[in-house]
Amino acid sequence: MSVKETASGTEKKSVGDNDERVRKVSSVKRLLSRPELGSVSGAILVFVFFALVAWDSGMFNADGVLNWTTVSAQLGIIAVGACLLMIAGEFDLSIGSMIGFAGMMIAIPAVYWAWPVWAAILFAFACAMAVGFLNGYIVVKTGLPSFIVSLAFLFILRGLTIALSIALTNKTIISGVGNLAEGDWLGAIFGGQIGTEFFIWLAKMGWIETYSDGSPIVAGIPMVVVWWFLLTAACSFVLLRTRFGNWIFASGGDANAAKNVGVPTDNVKIILFMFTAFCATVFAACQVLEFGSAAADRGLLKEFEAIIAAVIGGALLTGGYGSVIGAFFGALIFGVVQMGIFFTGVDSDWFRVFLGVMLLIAVLFNNFIRKKVTSAR
Repeated sequence: MSVKETASGTEKKSVGDNDERVRKVSSVKRLLSRPELGSVSGAILVFVFFALVAWDSGMFNADGVLNWTTVSAQLGIIAVGACLLMIAGEFDLSIGSMIGFAGMMIAIPAVYWAWPVWAAILFAFACAMAVGFLNGYIVVKTGLPSFIVSLAFLFILRGLTIALSIALTNKTIISGVGNLAEGDWLGAIFGGQIGTEFFIWLAKMGWIETYSDGSPIVAGIPMVVVWWFLLTAACSFVLLRTRFGNWIFASGGDANAAKNVGVPTDNVKIILFMFTAFCATVFAACQVLEFGSAAADRGLLKEFEAIIAAVIGGALLTGGYGSVIGAFFGALIFGVVQMGIFFTGVDSDWFRVFLGVMLLIAVLFNNFIRKKVTSAR
């Protein structure tokens, strides 16, 4: 025990209080520095709002939860790829066009060339990731802004998808994939469901609604939701717990400095462009196998929604900062609001207004928090 402590308990308490205050301030700084803070807070507010105004509308029944979860998952899959690429300091505006392109690369071989669905899916992944490689290669080798290069690929891919589909099939919408995918081992990974027996049990217990024949109104969890959670978990681990994750942050923070210490920034960025193409193809495969058809115009404007979800999740437009978990909650906000507007009966045109407002608020909030945290160091 120190001399100050033996003289009286006053000084001992004062020192303890000072230490505690320092610890609390440090904890607050760490919390504010978390990029996902804004999206998590926004998700809580959105849930509270719709719980108050749409609780009796069926939005939080089993089928309602499945609806907004599925919408969130579709966006969340591509938002994960967009987020990682943004952290590395680049953009990919071709994600939406890649969805339509990959979908047609599945449908045309399966329906018109009699390929097995699993082979058509692998073919689509190979084509998409080759385009992603080309996209990234041009960016790193020419030094052109990825905004311009990927914007060019946005139009190239959309035009190529329409031109090829008309030239090969004389159609821009191809149906019949769903029937061909029945019993296909890889098709089930993208278009199937899990937890069917569990939901049947829930229906028997009377905990979820059923149809007139007693079957559950929700048959299972779609694979698109499973992919969303798996990609989020895997990418968050890579970003926060691996050397490659450190390279991603370094590439977006200061690419020249990263190169000087041995970080292969060019390879990192090319890999991430390929990964965004991979995510877009996962989205396309789940969509094609869910609806049983592909369309050349699918994925329209999805690239901007993915970027907005990443920004709401805390990713900076300048790179070097962001969170996959934040992008997860950013996509969740989208899904809840989009379906919440439907359940409350509000004109769906207001959803686009919401997107713009959320983007502006997220950018201002992230900028404000970053200034506060950096100035307090």
